[in-house]
Amino acid sequence: MDKVPMTVRGEQLLREELDKLTKRRPEISNAIAEARELGDLKENAEYHAAREEQGICEAQIRDIEYKLSVAQVIDVTKMPNNGKVIFGATVTVIDINTDEELTYRIVGDDEADIKANLISVNSPIARGLIGKEEGEEVSITTPGGVKEFEIGSVDYV
Repeated sequence: MDKVPMTVRGEQLLREELDKLTKRRPEISNAIAEARELGDLKENAEYHAAREEQGICEAQIRDIEYKLSVAQVIDVTKMPNNGKVIFGATVTVIDINTDEELTYRIVGDDEADIKANLISVNSPIARGLIGKEEGEEVSITTPGGVKEFEIGSVDYV
């Protein structure tokens, strides 16, 4: 089984979500028991809704437990910063064509959120940046065309 990279923050968020879902289990069981007392289960909407909620909750718990079991948690704050772009690094790049400065943090697939400047390690930009060093210029083929960046800074935070 291949390990999937994950940041410390990503693991923490998954564990918090797992804790919330685990605490909901008894509430859902109680809702099922209450609905069962209402009588005929064939036409009992409350019972069917509670059972469906239970199924969704259990599926989410299994999904999170699986993700945590295959996660390789990488804490970049404990690594010496040699200026190289690695998983978990925060990278500031300058678009050579527009002089626009962008900052990205390279994270696991489940943690990616472009609005928060968290890009997946499997995204074209992250793949193009990984292994490069501060001050280097890179050309990256993206779905929107070729982008040229200069790596301004690499931080392990």
